[in-house]
Amino acid sequence: MVATLRPLLAAEASAEAPGSGSDPGDLEQAVWVRLLERLEAEGPPADPQRWLRRAVRSEARRSRRTARRELPYPAEPGDFARPGPEQIALTAARRRALHAAVPRLPGRCPRLLAALLSPQDLTYREIAGELGISQGSLGPERSRCLGCLRRMLAAEVAPGEPRGKE
Repeated sequence: MVATLRPLLAAEASAEAPGSGSDPGDLEQAVWVRLLERLEAEGPPADPQRWLRRAVRSEARRSRRTARRELPYPAEPGDFARPGPEQIALTAARRRALHAAVPRLPGRCPRLLAALLSPQDLTYREIAGELGISQGSLGPERSRCLGCLRRMLAAEVAPGEPRGKE
């Protein structure tokens, strides 16, 4: 039954998807789930092709209703408020600490991270050409450098011993 219904389901889902604002694959998947549920509860439908067409239309209507009810946020929930002066000052302090730590890294890390942090927004190809290394080694090198930077900054901001022990 699956082999005979698959082409019909693909065609019906492709036809209904644009009007419902959903992906044809999502419609297909939902209809297959409905068919499995029906097979388990009631057995196979008497007219599988008719049942399939009706199920696709039903899923398309459900998708349209869901799309009308569920509206996406214009931004992340925490992004609605503008940052206050204290948040701006903290962000600037973090950036200064980051840029001050980069030159203290070992090996090629300072040049690599400086290129990655560049306001010019260089591509990997441009960074590889600038540093004279292969583009494929940038990812692993970046990962090692970020690990070094993370350890360095963690050691610098680690809390000291608690004071005022009694």
